[in-house]
Amino acid sequence: MTDGYEDPGASATAQLPAVVARVTALADRLGVPHAEVFDVGRLSTACGVPEPVVKALLSGRPAGEPDVQARFLQRLDLLRRTRLKPGGRRYTQQEIADGAGMSRQQAGALINGDRRPTMEHCDALQRFFRVHAGFLTAEDPEALAGALQRTEQELLQKLADRERAAAEDLEDPLERLLQDHGVRGIAWRAAQLPTDQHRDKVAEWLDMLLESVKRPES
Repeated sequence: MTDGYEDPGASATAQLPAVVARVTALADRLGVPHAEVFDVGRLSTACGVPEPVVKALLSGRPAGEPDVQARFLQRLDLLRRTRLKPGGRRYTQQEIADGAGMSRQQAGALINGDRRPTMEHCDALQRFFRVHAGFLTAEDPEALAGALQRTEQELLQKLADRERAAAEDLEDPLERLLQDHGVRGIAWRAAQLPTDQHRDKVAEWLDMLLESVKRPES
């Protein structure tokens, strides 16, 4: 492994407008405000891209840091500011070094920009801060597209849940009764009633249910 790493490339830049369009369509379908799904602060924290760059990219303007080293320092600084210890304090350089399996001198040189990170350094730091692979190295449009794809998955799940609930509301009540209890179960329960009068009530109720269920003529 040589010192440093290769630039991941700009192939994902063209992907961002398509992801934005899909998220916009899903938000409109679900009635979710655009300000919620495209919240700049939330997206910046999720992907490591500075807020002004997020705003520019969402507006369709070319933006982003082309230098890999500068991106790494931006993202690492954001992680140190936003991924805090349980008490709300920042991790020290020594804690980062211990958690990432490197010396304090190595961690300090990476944080201060005095050393160009290798992929091993990036992987170790991403594991320590519990962020996805590529967080520290992806180009800004690619990183933002990834964060929006995660939003897209959440919206798709909401849509599936809503459609499932709607299907359940429209379900045939007789089918639901038979599914829950079955013909034998209904007959057995009716047989446990103490008098003919009670059993007649069950039969009357079932007749009313059958009458209310308007099945299409076969």
